[in-house]
Amino acid sequence: MQKIRINEMYTLEETIAAPLFEGVTYPWEVLPKIKDFIIELGNTLPEDRFEKRGENVWIAKSAKVFDSAYIGGPCIIDEDAEVRQCAFIRGSAIVGKGAVVGNSTELKNVILFNKVQVPHYNYVGDSILGFKSHMGAGSITSNVKSDKTLVVVHNDEEQIETGLKKFGAMLADNVEVGCNSVLNPGTVICTDTNIYPTSCVRGVIPPHSIYKDKGNIVIKSKE
Repeated sequence: MQKIRINEMYTLEETIAAPLFEGVTYPWEVLPKIKDFIIELGNTLPEDRFEKRGENVWIAKSAKVFDSAYIGGPCIIDEDAEVRQCAFIRGSAIVGKGAVVGNSTELKNVILFNKVQVPHYNYVGDSILGFKSHMGAGSITSNVKSDKTLVVVHNDEEQIETGLKKFGAMLADNVEVGCNSVLNPGTVICTDTNIYPTSCVRGVIPPHSIYKDKGNIVIKSKE
């Protein structure tokens, strides 16, 4: 499972949440810690660059937030981010530098690294999206199994018990998710991978690959 370790999936220099990942092996291990981390970090943010709006909500002065967006705490919106019309941030969310949270997109208990784009009608819950990852219009993370059992990460014959009831998806750096795709609970998409539109994805998707469907995953050409 080396490929799904934090140091293989994420550029930690591209998130204000880098200290949260210290001493942790797999990215989903930080999900229960996001809320408290935001409160602790938020209280240390420089007042010349960040404005506190409401209870435990810190928004960079260079960020653009539309009036119709709802932002619940705890939350940090980092510099040059954009939160568009009718976005619904329910709390425990970090939106990275230059990230885009689009119209009618909903976030809950997430970390969006810098330059992430979730720009149109997305639901992202209990998930981590790496540097420059992008979710196409209508693509969502499903974060609770239908039978409400704990989420297990599956990779061929291997599996890891997470101990988590709520776990959406881990997207590594430079992941592209096609429109109207569903990422099932416990999905892990490795670095520089593309997901075809309208896909139903589960398990571990290898790095530098193209997911066409469950039985058709191809490695990208190096040429």
